[in-house]
Amino acid sequence: MEEEFTPLILLHALAAAYALVVGPVQLLRRRRGDPGHRALGWSWVAAIAVVVATSFGIRTIDGGFTWLHALSVLTAVSTTAAVIAARRHDTISHAVSMIGTYLGLLGAFVGVVAVPDRRIPRMATGEPLEFAIWAGAVLVVSAALAASLVRLGRRPVGRASASSTSKEG
Repeated sequence: MEEEFTPLILLHALAAAYALVVGPVQLLRRRRGDPGHRALGWSWVAAIAVVVATSFGIRTIDGGFTWLHALSVLTAVSTTAAVIAARRHDTISHAVSMIGTYLGLLGAFVGVVAVPDRRIPRMATGEPLEFAIWAGAVLVVSAALAASLVRLGRRPVGRASASSTSKEG
């Protein structure tokens, strides 16, 4: 019997799930450019890099490539462009590239779950309890990691000394 989730596919799915959950958190944050934004952003870029790299090891049944592999190449280019734009402080190009990359990720997700013969829809219909547990665990872990990374951008309340407060204002 064919193994449903190989370690490569599992790594790919977990990284993609993390990126799907964290993407809106990052895009909807009010504070941009702070340490929390950068930490969360780098974790998202790392997850996307894992998704792209692992995608090339996942092939169709006949060993071929699909439109999703072309999307992986585009994702690698747009993510790289977004990082370069951020390093150059070109916030408009950075935002456009990151939003485009996230929309591509959403498109790939829809493409994966819309085809009933693929692993995720088969698991959701064939083993709904296992799927719900897996999906819930991914959501909880992703949200917890995102929340802890976002906290990096916040100064603990009441811990700033008088001298550091006077230097800022």
